[in-house]
Amino acid sequence: MKRLLLSILLLGGLAANALATEDLPGYERMTVFPKQRATPVAAALWYPAGVQSYRGHVGDNPVFYGTSVWMGAKIAEGQYPLFVFSHGSGGNMDNSAWLFSALVEKGAMVLAVNHPGSTSGDSSPRATVFLDRRAGDISAALDALLADPVLGPHVDRSRITALGFSLGGATVLNLGGLRFDRAAYGDYCRDNPEAADCVFLAKGNVDFDHLPEGFEGDARDDRISRVIAIDPGFTYAATADSIAAVERPVLVINLGEKDLMKAADVSDKGSNLVARLPDGERVVIAPAHHFTFLALCKPEGAALLAEERDDPVCTDPAGADRALVHERIIEAVAAGLDKASD
Repeated sequence: MKRLLLSILLLGGLAANALATEDLPGYERMTVFPKQRATPVAAALWYPAGVQSYRGHVGDNPVFYGTSVWMGAKIAEGQYPLFVFSHGSGGNMDNSAWLFSALVEKGAMVLAVNHPGSTSGDSSPRATVFLDRRAGDISAALDALLADPVLGPHVDRSRITALGFSLGGATVLNLGGLRFDRAAYGDYCRDNPEAADCVFLAKGNVDFDHLPEGFEGDARDDRISRVIAIDPGFTYAATADSIAAVERPVLVINLGEKDLMKAADVSDKGSNLVARLPDGERVVIAPAHHFTFLALCKPEGAALLAEERDDPVCTDPAGADRALVHERIIEAVAAGLDKASD
């Protein structure tokens, strides 16, 4: 019996040493309570792990590859810059795991939330236009993290970047001080009924003459020191006075040139947002298109999507290498780690 026990302990030690060679991010689930919601909202924190716990796999499904993490591992000592992330329409807090893991590897923390009404399997056109609720989810998650006696002290509060994709890009611009005009967006969709965002909303119970008051809400969160929006929506409806008043640096990453989605175009051929910001910067990554941002697809992913008559999110433009595009996105986003403290 003693020999058996010794063998188990030795094997356990060897396994622990093998695990210790794997530098995976820590992953912690959280629950937050936004004022604008009737129910709690799920959130997840990615961070440098100080120890190895047990392995989890986040973001994996029949279409997309996931990412390995140490579930609930003790956080490493130190303070870290923080990214608060807002997903796009039909996304969720885990399907950008490839990006979050890379940012943790570069010494950051990432806090992501699920936005009810616009998550995977729960994406409603009507819920999409309540922009104040989405921004409120992020601010509530930030409240919860900073108030956490164990995790909160590890956040460098001078370096908090709001990061978002697509609809989430609009959300983080909102958090950075941008406000949107209901009438202007209604006009945009009447003039551009073929635009992807307008088509999606028109399929639901959205009346462009009666958008909710929350569409125009002031959601600025002064704890945010920098904004990074990847292919953001709604910028055609941004108000001129709020654009001029944005005090923090804003980086917009556009995916594609000839394949750039109209709704996300912030160049002078689109909404011209970046040129009008006091401290705006635009990075274009091509060849790519909007959905190239999503996780790497499994070999059978495209066929499964076709079978379900879903969007062809696994099909990239000619010449695009999704893994390479991801590397360039990581590089552009991580460059903001230093700029966020300026």
